[in-house]
Amino acid sequence: MKSWKQRVKVLKSETYTLYLAAKDPRVPWYAKALIFFVVAHTLSPVDLIPDFIPLLGYLDDLIIAPLGIAIAIKLIPPEILAECREKAQQMFAEDQPPNKWAAVVIITVWLLGALLLVAFLIRLIQSSLP
Repeated sequence: MKSWKQRVKVLKSETYTLYLAAKDPRVPWYAKALIFFVVAHTLSPVDLIPDFIPLLGYLDDLIIAPLGIAIAIKLIPPEILAECREKAQQMFAEDQPPNKWAAVVIITVWLLGALLLVAFLIRLIQSSLP
């Protein structure tokens, strides 16, 4: 039986494999759409079942993400999946970060969202003052 560290390593590798496959023009559009849905659901702050509901809140995350990843893998042509897995394994073997720019973009988007929310709240407060 695999340890948690081994499972996490496999999950990271498979996730990066899906990322590479989604960028490949030979992958069918419906596989790319499913990959997008799984990633969006996993990273989205809005859940189908909110996390604060005991047990059920995390159940959708524990089912949808792995099931979506498994189905997406089945939809990718085997030769493309093998190429992407090889690239992903090489990247993790060399301990290279997948993409620092992706992290920068995500952090920037969150910061901009926070700034817009603060600006909105300031305007709302100012408009309610006499």
